Amino acid sequence: MTATAPSTAPVGHARVPAAKAPAASGRLRAWATRAPLLPALIFMITVTQLPFVATLVISFFDWNALYPDARRFTWFANYSEVLTDPDLRASVLTTILLTASVVLTSLVLGLVLALLLDRRFKGRGIVRTLLIAPFLLVPVAAALLWKHVLYNPEYGLFNGLLRWIGGDGAAQPDWISNAPLPAVAASLVWQWTPFMMLILLAGLQSRDPQLIEAARMDGAGDWQVFRHLTLPHLRRYLELGALLGSIYIVQNFDAVFTLTSGGLGTANLPYTVYQSFYQAHENGLASAAGVLVVIGSLVIATFALRVVSSLFREEGSRA
Repeated sequence: MTATAPSTAPVGHARVPAAKAPAASGRLRAWATRAPLLPALIFMITVTQLPFVATLVISFFDWNALYPDARRFTWFANYSEVLTDPDLRASVLTTILLTASVVLTSLVLGLVLALLLDRRFKGRGIVRTLLIAPFLLVPVAAALLWKHVLYNPEYGLFNGLLRWIGGDGAAQPDWISNAPLPAVAASLVWQWTPFMMLILLAGLQSRDPQLIEAARMDGAGDWQVFRHLTLPHLRRYLELGALLGSIYIVQNFDAVFTLTSGGLGTANLPYTVYQSFYQAHENGLASAAGVLVVIGSLVIATFALRVVSSLFREEGSRA
């Protein structure tokens, strides 16, 4: 028998391609997976990010559309004017009041409806579909519905009910003129309560039924179960509903524009941006106000994403 010495050189050369091949194939698979998403990503950047960059650049200019040749770079002067102008500060306060009132009222009503729909009764699916319907309406259509069908002082449903209850001599108030901000808030509450109801109903249906059964066997009543088990379980869902509702209502324009046209102290920040841009033609000032709205929305969205991620972690730990 003759022993042959192993050849080390070819083995060494063969290991390099063998090590690189899996990494190269993994990168190819990753690019093949991401490639179908590239058109959507490019479209999203073109439609959302490039206009925002342009808005950010314009916000540093004193730029009136009626005098385009007189524009000049002013650094943060537009932002200073936005934060110090009395009308703009009033619109910020109106935005805060409108958002807080709509979100809190929608959460309370949504919680009541979710607790009712969590029970089994005949026709629950039909009732749930009817309750969701307001949220599915186009915002402008919902605002027009409230303006003409409900609020109109001559043929509106509210005054018709007052006439039916109190006779022909009953008062026929002009709801929008007498209470403009509550009128706008009521229309938004009607539209956003179903959204809160859906989130809270999902939270109710994710409870552990064994805990509820054990609490009832120990003698706990409905109020004690709600206070000590249901409400703590719904805390994350309440936070999520409040944050998501705040994001959308802070940016709401349709209800204010349709119901009051920004008059009677109802002009919120999005409507003020519209006024500055389309009526006063102050491109730089409107852009600065719009950037501040986006920054505020991003801050709220950051908290919303944290709440969503914590919900996913909790559900994953239960699974």
